[in-house]
Amino acid sequence: MSNTREEILGRLDEKLKAIDQDTNVHLEGLVWSKPITYWDYIQTDALLNLQIQRTTLPDEMVFIMYHQVNELLFKMILWEIDQVAHAAAPDAVQFAEKLNRASRYFDALSSSFTIMSEGMEREQYLKFRNTLTPASGFQSAQYRFIEFASTDIENIADARYKHTMNSDTPVEEAYNNLYWHAAGTDRTTGKKTTLLRLFEEKYKAEFLRKIQAYKNINLWATFKNLPIADQQQPDLIKAMRHYDYTVNITWVMAHYHAAEHYLSNGDKAAEGTGGSNWKKYMHPRYQRRIFFPGLWSEDELKNWGDFPL
Repeated sequence: MSNTREEILGRLDEKLKAIDQDTNVHLEGLVWSKPITYWDYIQTDALLNLQIQRTTLPDEMVFIMYHQVNELLFKMILWEIDQVAHAAAPDAVQFAEKLNRASRYFDALSSSFTIMSEGMEREQYLKFRNTLTPASGFQSAQYRFIEFASTDIENIADARYKHTMNSDTPVEEAYNNLYWHAAGTDRTTGKKTTLLRLFEEKYKAEFLRKIQAYKNINLWATFKNLPIADQQQPDLIKAMRHYDYTVNITWVMAHYHAAEHYLSNGDKAAEGTGGSNWKKYMHPRYQRRIFFPGLWSEDELKNWGDFPL
């Protein structure tokens, strides 16, 4: 494409006329505009003022910043997933590319857990974590969105309810059967923990909307709607399996081992900050979160969480 001044102005004029805009007005505006800077574009000052400690313990700052980085990466992952979910006609090449991007973000999250497991003094963590109760990483809404956007809802249900669910299960019933919803509810009394109650007060309505919105366009549903030839593409299958394994085994186990470092003491294990049984909540062996069950062998499904990819 040529880039002479006349050709550039011609293309600009064409673009602006298409939206009923006056090119001269826009050019006049450029005369008075300020040059962009890195700090304005990235909003550095705003970003660096989002870390507010609740204690005087220095390593709490590591904890805050690390989780904020996680949330930014979750947003990047959702950005890639939504490009597949909302594509008019996704193909195997685009699908694999976006999945590989999302997997790289989760790979970064997995490897970064050394920041947690080795980057804070255990004594400081065990002190400042008490000021965080009943908050917990359990309450990351973006992570829940990633789950809804990745697979059919029955694949992230509590093991007790999976066999009773399918695509026709009402949204609210499906939501109540989610593995993490069950983890926040006392099985005997049905009473919700404060952790879950506050989470729902903030996000339940949005969760229900997301479950419905992704019902037919989540990654697994989109894959199953591809032409058979695309579904059989080795690169796409590899990307799907890598994403599933990375999210539901590699990253989860990295999180698990970081928690184990701080919370285990011999045979005893402290509760999670929200009061959860973090070992059974986190370990893939118990929850068996599998986004793309049709892409794994019976043996792999049976031994989920206990085999290398």
